[in-house]
Amino acid sequence: MKKHRAFLKWAGGKYSLVEDIRKHLPDAKKLIEPFAGAGSVFLNTDYEQYRLADINPDLINLYNLLKEKPHPLIADCKTMFTPEYNRKEAYLSVRAEFNQTEDPYLRSIYFLYLNRHGFNGLCRYNKKGGFNVPFGSYKKPYFPEAEMEFFSEKAKRATFVCEGYQQSFSHARKGSVVYCDPPYAPLSTTANFTTYSSGGFTLDDQALLAEHAEKAAIHRGIPVLISNHDTPHTRRLYRGAKLSVVKVKRTISRNGGGRNKVDELLALFNAIDTEA
Repeated sequence: MKKHRAFLKWAGGKYSLVEDIRKHLPDAKKLIEPFAGAGSVFLNTDYEQYRLADINPDLINLYNLLKEKPHPLIADCKTMFTPEYNRKEAYLSVRAEFNQTEDPYLRSIYFLYLNRHGFNGLCRYNKKGGFNVPFGSYKKPYFPEAEMEFFSEKAKRATFVCEGYQQSFSHARKGSVVYCDPPYAPLSTTANFTTYSSGGFTLDDQALLAEHAEKAAIHRGIPVLISNHDTPHTRRLYRGAKLSVVKVKRTISRNGGGRNKVDELLALFNAIDTEA
């Protein structure tokens, strides 16, 4: 199966892990992703139906518009990938416009532009809800036309919704499988907690997510796969699941003592047949 890249740059994207994730995802009619992100798992699996959720309204808005009117949206996005827009002043001006407008179509065009021209493809908002990622200074930002076209075609099988993970679990029905890619738990108790509670995802949320997963599998016959850092804490959280370790090559922090291979955990809460 040919691997497909997401059209957005995304911190913690799952492109490099899709083969491992696919191996551990049970068969089902529908895949539900409460933490959609850039959609690498959606793009590289073959379910009849998908429900992709995220708490970021700009992300979901862009996905819905790309599904509904791909051709005008792609054409309009492309006009911003020119040398004149690849300057700091232009970037800051677009960022300011993005933060002022409520027009969903304009916000989608600007969101993609900011994603590809901003520093490291980060997606970050201040307390007032303003996008505040600095300019990335790339030689020639890539316009992901083919990736957007593939996404829009695949999107015909998908529903995109802006909601939290608890709502996603409440919508799940038997015949579905849930894949969760939450903001990762800190590697150690000394790690910077603020970076790991992006969007307010706390250690309590980590525990609550594990609880939802276990209940969905045991009481409702819905299997759930979760990816996270492999730490004593996550192993405790997922003790009811089947655990697999995946080696990932990436540097987690600048001062991580040069440690650039991090073990990731894939925790599968297998469905228990409720009709048996």
